[in-house]
Amino acid sequence: MPGERGDTAAITELLIAWSDGHREALDRLAPLVYDDLRHLAARYMQREPAGHALQSTALVHEAYLRLVDQRQVQWRNRAHFFGVAAQMMRRILVDYARRRRAERRGGGWERVTLTGDPVGPDGGNEVDVLALHEALERLAAFDPRQERIVELRYFAGLTIEETAEVVGASPATVARDWTMAKAWLRANLSRSV
Repeated sequence: MPGERGDTAAITELLIAWSDGHREALDRLAPLVYDDLRHLAARYMQREPAGHALQSTALVHEAYLRLVDQRQVQWRNRAHFFGVAAQMMRRILVDYARRRRAERRGGGWERVTLTGDPVGPDGGNEVDVLALHEALERLAAFDPRQERIVELRYFAGLTIEETAEVVGASPATVARDWTMAKAWLRANLSRSV
């Protein structure tokens, strides 16, 4: 899980230096975060159907290229970085699923397996990646913080404390919102299937 490996203080220092325009900080940052990014990508890919054309390494590289291209982000810390990385990976997989669906002219779903805290209909563990994305967009319209908490906890694998730091809320508030968001997603995903 991000936050358990590498030197957190060094990564935060390099992220801040990178935000301040020091490109050499990015060169020093890459080897420190690569294993954690691979771990994050592997978490995403575990939820994808068998035989998925996109592999973990390709997902890491695509996300990294998008992260490097971020010009306006003022990196605060390691948790913030991995939160943005999780968001990038989710977008890459959603874009991929949309392209696949368009190629098939609407036939078949791209399914993901939800492990850990199931949010699928009837507590099941398989959900259409696009249905999940659309449900998260509806949740964001209803409660943006809850949507962000789901993204950080479920997709990035951040702890309650790390998530609280990123969203600027207390750990108790994050834990409460996490519980409410999972219940909301269960109800909304069961309606969309």
